Order: sequence, then structure tokens, then C-alpha cells
Amino acid sequence: MSDDNSSSKLAFFMAGVGIGAILALLFAPQSGKETRDYLAQRANDGRDALSSKGREYRRQAEDYLDKAKDVVAKQKDQLSAALEAGKQAYQEEKAKSR
Repeated sequence: MSDDNSSSKLAFFMAGVGIGAILALLFAPQSGKETRDYLAQRANDGRDALSSKGREYRRQAEDYLDKAKDVVAKQKDQLSAALEAGKQAYQEEKAKSR
């Protein structure tokens, strides 16, 4: 009796699998090729967006680098001017003491 019960459960299970597969094919929104094309297009869009963001971040980094170079150049000029002023003041004091 238990063999009849398990075989009927297996039959119902297999029937359910078959019906589910048929329904999945009938109500699928797209074919397999369309789905693959959609996924490929989405991957290309993602790659393009990532590439675009990468270029944008690189441009921003270059801008920050240029600004940093300008700041360093200004500081160098100020330091050179201060050093020259210090040398000149030293020379003037040295000349006064003679």
C-alpha cells in the first residue's frame, strides 16, 4: 500500500513539473535569444557607464593635481622671496657692522 501511495505522489509531482514547465514557456516575457541580447546590452551599458565615470574621475584627479602644482609653485616662490629678503637683510646688517 505504501508503494501505491509513493508512486502516486511521484506521478503528481512529475505532472506538476510538466505543467509548470509548460506554463513557464507560455508566459515567458522573452525568448532565450532576446534575454541574452538584453543581458548583453545591459552589460555593455554598464561597461560604458563605468568607463565614462572613470574618465570623469581621471579628469577631476588631473584638475586637483594641477591645482596642487600651482599651490606648490606659489609656496616655492614665497619661500624664495623670503629667503632672498633674509639674505638681503643679513647683507645690510653685515655692511652696517663694518
